[in-house]
Amino acid sequence: MAPHNSSDTPVTVLGLGLMGTALASAFLKAGHPTTVWNRTRSKTGPLTAQGATPADAPARAVTASPLVVVCLTTYDDVTALLQPHATELADRTLVNVTNGTPAQARTFAAWAQEHGIRYVDGGIMAVPQMIGTPAAYTLYSGDREAYETHRPALASLGGTRWTGEDPGLAALYDLSLLTGMYGMVAGVVQSFALIRSQGIEAREFAPLLSDWLDAMTASLVPGTAEAADTGRHLTDVSSLAVNQAAFPNLLATFTDQGVRTELFTPMRDLLDRAIAEGHATDGLSRLVDLLKA
Repeated sequence: MAPHNSSDTPVTVLGLGLMGTALASAFLKAGHPTTVWNRTRSKTGPLTAQGATPADAPARAVTASPLVVVCLTTYDDVTALLQPHATELADRTLVNVTNGTPAQARTFAAWAQEHGIRYVDGGIMAVPQMIGTPAAYTLYSGDREAYETHRPALASLGGTRWTGEDPGLAALYDLSLLTGMYGMVAGVVQSFALIRSQGIEAREFAPLLSDWLDAMTASLVPGTAEAADTGRHLTDVSSLAVNQAAFPNLLATFTDQGVRTELFTPMRDLLDRAIAEGHATDGLSRLVDLLKA
């Protein structure tokens, strides 16, 4: 199956929230004939003004294009919308960029395969304002042939990154990246809460924090990855015993300064378990293994 020309593939976008609207707009700007549908029809207006074709029903939207992109709030929404239209979707490529879990993606992919639908799951690593720019990229998994066929069109949205034929992999990569982000958010908001407890403005402290995090992540991320994959956790930087001894100072200072501790007490508990299980001389990378259920 040869790839389509990057500017001639008709595309349908189902769901016109902030992200869905950005996706449809990017397809239009790249020259793709774009059909749009949304449960609240008024949301099609701005895209119609850009040249999109509004569909008055999901079935008509689906049959308008060989490539159908769905972007709703939940997988339950996707299932409710698309299951009645399995016949119309047959032999088309369905790219689902709705946020979900690996298990949900695999279940939906199995349904799609049963009905002759070429299914590609996607995880968008961007906010709506980034779509269509080099800063955006989307993770894809599932039907490799369908992905390769429509990759030129999908490139209208930003970078394309294939993760594998297991339909759940895009969601797994997506949620793993978001996990790192939320961990960073937890540290940043706790840091600002602590510094502000003494009347120091967060914006005054922000450059120091930004530089510190940049320096730490530059070595922490690749170093932890190497240790986790090789099982070699010995360190000449900072052992688990040293971190366990220092961590109560953080929690005590939070309490003294009137800052809540619930974001950080689980880390103390994990450090305590690491020492109890005999990993005192290992580095923090050992915690990767200790998080296995």
